[in-house]
Amino acid sequence: MASSPDWDLLQSLHAVLEAGSFSAAARLRRLTQPTLGRHIDQLERQLGAPLFLRSPRGLTPTDLALAFRPHLADMDAAASAAGRDATGVASGDGGVVRVAASDVVGIEVLPGMLARFRDAHPGIDVELVLSNKNEDLTRRDADVAVRMVRPTQNSLVAKKVGDVQLGFHATKEYVARKGTPTTWEELEQHSLIGFDREMPDLTDLKIDRPVTRDLFGLRVDNDVAQLAAIKAGFGIGVCQNTIAKKEGLVPIIPETFSFELPIWICMHETLRGSPRMRLMFDHLAKELAAYAAESA
Repeated sequence: MASSPDWDLLQSLHAVLEAGSFSAAARLRRLTQPTLGRHIDQLERQLGAPLFLRSPRGLTPTDLALAFRPHLADMDAAASAAGRDATGVASGDGGVVRVAASDVVGIEVLPGMLARFRDAHPGIDVELVLSNKNEDLTRRDADVAVRMVRPTQNSLVAKKVGDVQLGFHATKEYVARKGTPTTWEELEQHSLIGFDREMPDLTDLKIDRPVTRDLFGLRVDNDVAQLAAIKAGFGIGVCQNTIAKKEGLVPIIPETFSFELPIWICMHETLRGSPRMRLMFDHLAKELAAYAAESA
């Protein structure tokens, strides 16, 4: 029976699948590119089949490589979680907590909250992973997550701490230049900031007209980029009311258009006995509840 591939080789395969090239994967793994290339060559010899098709346009993973992908993601998450847990045991009250949040929450909302957590618990290191996709807490991609949708996994400990309000906003300078729209018809004559390829779910919004990408003068699917464009005075876009207030933005037709998103704090139920996880969970629950109340 052939032996199972070495984990070190599989880590290199995972890095190439994630990064898309040998050079980027080598940087990710902190290896030289020739070393990483040897890992892939050795793995292909062990498996008896190619993992990537090389061409002038780059690497294309074969079906064999793609079959490995979900398993390698699970193994990588488990290895990272094991490392964080081991660090926590070895350091007593310290250790690492990996927090997941959306881009805009992680950049605009959490930094001050995490700074206060660090002041109170200097022995606990924080890893912050930002993505608008929900990290899989069941396989420990993260330890504690801030989510703007209700969690569905039964194995999670979840607490709703409030709702965050969103609406149209613009800078004072933009409004001074272009005027303040008071109706949908007037709003459509302005420079609007919105989505590009990722159509948001608008089913809960009371909009009696189709919302398509051609309405927007700036199209981008990143919430942080949209916020930056609003603050730069490009035009009118949607952002959280609390962020808008902090930045001195002007609300646009708030009586006609506004909506709210729930804020949930989640972690896997197996972590409820970990002191550092509980500390982070409770800290974020308290801070984000105050943030949601300010938004309202």
